Amino acid sequence: MGQHASNQGQEDYTNEVTLSRLRLRVVPLEVLQNSSIRSLNLDRNKLKHLTGISNLCNLKKLILSKNAITDFPEEIRNLVHLEKLELNQNQIRVIPEEIFSCLPKLKHLRLNNNRLDSLPKDLSACCGSLQYLNLSNNLFQAIPLVVLELKCLQEFYVHNNMLRRLPMKMFQEVPLKMFKVSGNPLQEPPYEVCAGGLRQIISYFNQLQNCQAEKDRRVKTMFLGMSLAGKSTICKSLKQRQVIRVSEEERTVVIEISKFQIQGFSFLFWDFAGQLEYYMTHHMFITPHALVILVINFQKYQLSNDSFKELVGFWINNLIMRVPNSVVLPVGTHIDVCCEQEVQEKKKDIMSKIRDMLEERKTTLAHLIANLEANEESEFYVDQWNRLKEMENCSLTILDLVPVNCMDYQDIKALEGTILEHVQNEEVFPNVIQVLPPIYKQVEAAIVNIVQTNEELAEHGIMDLRLLHSELSCQYHLTDLDGELLQDILRFLHRIGLIVWYEEVKQLESTVFLRPAFLIDIFKTLVRYGLMQQLESIAVDILIAEHTTIRDRTNWVWTLKSKAMLCQKAMRALLKHQLYLDGMRDVFEEMVGSRSQKGKLFSLLEHFEICLEVRNTEGLNPRAQVFVPGEPWETVQGHEEDTHYLFPTYLNQSKEVSATWGGDHAEDLHIRVYFSPEIPEGFFQRLMVKACSFFSTHWVAKAICLLICSGKPLLIKANNQKGYSYIELRCRKPAERDGFQLVWDFIMTIISINYKLLEEWPGLHLCVKVPCRTAGCPAELVWPDVDDKSTVTTEEIKTCGICAFQFETELLLPKVPSEPSIAQAPAQYYVTSYGNATFGSSTIHVETQNILDK
Repeated sequence: MGQHASNQGQEDYTNEVTLSRLRLRVVPLEVLQNSSIRSLNLDRNKLKHLTGISNLCNLKKLILSKNAITDFPEEIRNLVHLEKLELNQNQIRVIPEEIFSCLPKLKHLRLNNNRLDSLPKDLSACCGSLQYLNLSNNLFQAIPLVVLELKCLQEFYVHNNMLRRLPMKMFQEVPLKMFKVSGNPLQEPPYEVCAGGLRQIISYFNQLQNCQAEKDRRVKTMFLGMSLAGKSTICKSLKQRQVIRVSEEERTVVIEISKFQIQGFSFLFWDFAGQLEYYMTHHMFITPHALVILVINFQKYQLSNDSFKELVGFWINNLIMRVPNSVVLPVGTHIDVCCEQEVQEKKKDIMSKIRDMLEERKTTLAHLIANLEANEESEFYVDQWNRLKEMENCSLTILDLVPVNCMDYQDIKALEGTILEHVQNEEVFPNVIQVLPPIYKQVEAAIVNIVQTNEELAEHGIMDLRLLHSELSCQYHLTDLDGELLQDILRFLHRIGLIVWYEEVKQLESTVFLRPAFLIDIFKTLVRYGLMQQLESIAVDILIAEHTTIRDRTNWVWTLKSKAMLCQKAMRALLKHQLYLDGMRDVFEEMVGSRSQKGKLFSLLEHFEICLEVRNTEGLNPRAQVFVPGEPWETVQGHEEDTHYLFPTYLNQSKEVSATWGGDHAEDLHIRVYFSPEIPEGFFQRLMVKACSFFSTHWVAKAICLLICSGKPLLIKANNQKGYSYIELRCRKPAERDGFQLVWDFIMTIISINYKLLEEWPGLHLCVKVPCRTAGCPAELVWPDVDDKSTVTTEEIKTCGICAFQFETELLLPKVPSEPSIAQAPAQYYVTSYGNATFGSSTIHVETQNILDK
């Protein structure tokens, strides 16, 4: 019956019952007849109704999560001793009254991932006890008033609903210690305030108490599209209210930012460069809650699938994965070289194919969901199912395409009118109006003024946090602005894109970039189209100043071309050339650092996984000695003293990695991490940076990486074909039984990094599968959900559903095999906890544990 064995005697054995993942449709009678049970766990079953539960009159803990319950079980009202109730991830729409009035001891209530839009009023009966409430992923349009009566509530989760306003009273009278509200179209407080956490929300409402709130109509607008589509021309023409011709030589490098007003709306334009070399930096700046203007060159666009994929589909796909609730306005340019009929045909073709893309995504998600639901062991895949259901509820809003002749101001003016019409539509932009305390606007205005009037800051805008506080207090008479309030406001301005402050990066926590464009200019020096030519053109006087020669410069070019690496001297020379050219010599050492100390720029590049610091460049990439437990650690010193940085975006295809691997073996442990709809641009490169910053020994190329840990090789390889997009992991089968734990730990570390990165792509789904080990068999085993609370499987043998061959489970899943001599003993299972994994710039801590079979 799956009762939970305890080491504390028979009483605990009978008091706690766990019946998870047993595909139960009814609760066993022997359980319902045992009134001594204190805790009952029924999660991940197939329960639709709950009958007879009222007999468990001493129950304190009831877990019914991840079932198929549609009607709230009314018998729960009889469980008067209940302290913890979890009904999350069901399909409940309504909770009847007179349930919670019978549960005076309830402390913990999970109702997330249902279809609720209201709560019963009698929940207030728990006001003296309820401490935890989770309503996330439901349909609430407002915080239920009954929540404000919960005077003991400490943790409240309501993210991913339809809230526009939060009540001030909740933060004055409810003793919250943890509050999450992301994923709501909030106006008051704005999303950017709530992202700062509970303390910043309380600070926001404190500022509103004694002053008149101001309504801010601000729209972050991102211009995307391939190079030379006309993005910069449109940006500049809209801002300057006249046609501005932008030559090919003046095209955008990385990102350009501009700000202007239209009829009471403040627009912050982010013009993203179109070349793929720059796309690795886009993830630092692309954010939700923005208008995306997708610019398409009609002169280049042809009525073919390849043309659509390059000029339109690539961007739509990446928006679906990165910001799946975005609003996208397609704009066709260069229509002056097309006849009217051609323009209309291309517009119709593009809109039709975009709709087909969205419909295909919808169909794919429905297919994946149906497959999980039809699986005989569907309860093992509830987390994956919920992820897919959340993705199903998110979709791009595609506005009607606007053809524009960029050289005709009437067309530019018409585009402006179209943009205004859309942002004024609350159904399309529900949170375009944001309510702000006056102090927020005062600080913003002061910062803009500082940048415009301070000659020392005019070019770079770099300012120390304390100095900024002092100047705002003294020069701008903001005497009520304490340090904490200033930091709250800076966080808000950072999230809307007006300034840049990376407080989470230790080396940058006291530095505020009042001009984001400066930081972007620095980035474009190192991550750019045509970097080879930039290296070759470094002036001789710059080389002399860095104590290098023309021969060194030639070697830099060769190292970048062959190994995708730049040494620190080369990077200093590139940046010195750019900063001196722009008249910013005074910030060179601060940003770039010295030969012995890392500059702020390198810290930021590593923080966003743009590059990887390496100390040894022998061969293709760093090759530290293999570490063997119990033996002294020995490092191999490279010939160069200079630190190098590997930029994965510049990697080429190379046969050296495959040669070092030595070819695939039939006995390899073989796992595939499937991506739907595809592996995002830049994902694999960031995976490599994270993995290589943890494991000392590695070789890398364009779409392949080989790691060594304690003498064990692990191959990571990307395959990104439409409908067949996955990252392959291969590791040699351990020679001894006790080697499985190390190997699976190695594999699960990489899988955990994939899941950590997945958090930044809410429209992306991962599914881990393992191919059948029979040669030629096409079958794949889908991994069940893996978390830090349960085992992966309890089976010793897995059988292929196609070829019917049987395999030891540890060859397919992360499981430590039992010793043959103790085959009758309870099996042990190896679990890697990626839920609590932490990923820093150089370390990853992955917890492991052995769990006895329940």
